[in-house]
Amino acid sequence: MSDETPICSGKGCRAPAVWVLAWNNPKLHTPERRKTWLACEEHREHLSHFLDLRGFLKDVVPFAEWVRREHPAEEGR
Repeated sequence: MSDETPICSGKGCRAPAVWVLAWNNPKLHTPERRKTWLACEEHREHLSHFLDLRGFLKDVVPFAEWVRREHPAEEGR
């Protein structure tokens, strides 16, 4: 995992990401595939709404929890 601070996916935003928005486009992706956008507190609702309106949003998870799920071997380092 990189030491770089993840940043929000909001257009022009440079704030640290604290949320992961997991999504997929069923016309392009298999059901189990998850793409991700990162969000700061300010942009979480807007980005979630954008994805949800299109039927793409699957999950909204705190960034730290997402990292633990994706990299359980790195816990406690």
